[in-house]
Amino acid sequence: MATEDKTYVEDIDRSLYDFRFENKDAYKVDEGLTPEIVKTISDEKKDPAWMREFRLHSLDIYNQTQMPDWGPSIEGLNMNNIVTYVRPNTKMHADWEEVPEEIKDTFEKLGIPQAERESLAGVGAQFDSELVYHNVKEEVAAQGIIYTDLESALHGPYADMIHDHFMKLVPPTDHKFAALHGAVWSGGSFVYVPPGVSVEIPLQSYFRLNAPGAGQFEHTLIIVDEGAYLHFIEGCSAPKYNVANLHAGCVELFVGKNATLRYSTIENWSKNMYNLNTKRARVEEGGKVEWVSGSFGSHVSYLYPMSVLAGKGSRSEFTSVTFAGKGQNLDTGCKVVHNAPQTSSVVNTRSISKSGGISTFRSSVVVTKNAPESKSAVSCQSLMLDTISRSDTIPAMDIRTSKADIGHEARIGRISDDAIFYLMSRGIAEDDARAMIVSGFADNVGKELPLEYAIEMNNLIRLEMKGAIG
Repeated sequence: MATEDKTYVEDIDRSLYDFRFENKDAYKVDEGLTPEIVKTISDEKKDPAWMREFRLHSLDIYNQTQMPDWGPSIEGLNMNNIVTYVRPNTKMHADWEEVPEEIKDTFEKLGIPQAERESLAGVGAQFDSELVYHNVKEEVAAQGIIYTDLESALHGPYADMIHDHFMKLVPPTDHKFAALHGAVWSGGSFVYVPPGVSVEIPLQSYFRLNAPGAGQFEHTLIIVDEGAYLHFIEGCSAPKYNVANLHAGCVELFVGKNATLRYSTIENWSKNMYNLNTKRARVEEGGKVEWVSGSFGSHVSYLYPMSVLAGKGSRSEFTSVTFAGKGQNLDTGCKVVHNAPQTSSVVNTRSISKSGGISTFRSSVVVTKNAPESKSAVSCQSLMLDTISRSDTIPAMDIRTSKADIGHEARIGRISDDAIFYLMSRGIAEDDARAMIVSGFADNVGKELPLEYAIEMNNLIRLEMKGAIG
């Protein structure tokens, strides 16, 4: 291999994500969105009566709510062409060997079973609209930790807990795609960590969308009770098709008094994906939520995890990196609401754009009159790798008390030619030099991710620098 071609592409080429299987799903609903389709999904899920009613009410809200008109264009997304429910040809299994071969092969290629064996306390794997595998290590279950699919939880001993928490943080009235989610949600995970229990190794859910022209609408509900600790990892990918796919999942996190929840995500959707996900956490007194996010894929993203600091001394940390390449318009950021005294938040983001990609960072920090002596520090840094790309930062701050300490820093720049020249003078190829600089720029996120995801993030950056991702 010539020196100028030495990269890490061989470690993780795009085919790892772009493989797909012929669509042999057992069942899928018609394209579009009608009351009949919503009722069919409800029948498939064997919903309790309140959930069926909730779905139909959400559909009414969806039909009455306007499309967003303030972010990237989503004109290419036509709900009349989206299949909202695709059931793979299998039931959920707790034994990996019982999962059908072609689905098992998908997740084997993505490294899910290996990761589970080596470093995870439990794994849920979703294929299209359904979980196909769910398992928790015995020693974790023995601590009283509940980690199951949300549909099972709806019919089990935790049904009342689901009823009390489902879409209470993200109501269907929040925005049009929250209402859509409420109508057609399917799959996802439920986690409950009892008081004082610390989950020493992470739990993980992995979402794979295989079907072309489909939507995925999983719902993740996590409750970490008083004094408990959990690290939850979410991974997402999809093969590339020439038709639009939609991801409009929902994540609701309830962090109890003096509890801590770390929520890590690597999103590597293909570039025909509209990623319109909604994530929100409520944090009680002395509690802490930590968001760690890497966004590399999708054609268009609207993604703004939100923390509601509801208890005295509660805290939020948000760390992210976004990489927008050719044909991508990624509108990302976060929201924090300080609604109790002595709360604190830290936002530290990196965004990278190349080959005409557009990266927009939005932050919203609200400090209510109920939150004296609160602190917030927002830092967003953007790196453009050429003259045709674009990067914007749009910070918003609404401070309703004079007894607050609020700071914001934003920097936008390009890679220094001097830095590239220096590295090349030391025998490093230009592409590698640029990848090294970009990896260093994103290092603050890499340090926060579990090792295997940090390696994946760096390899994805190198692939993007080589222009190899489809």
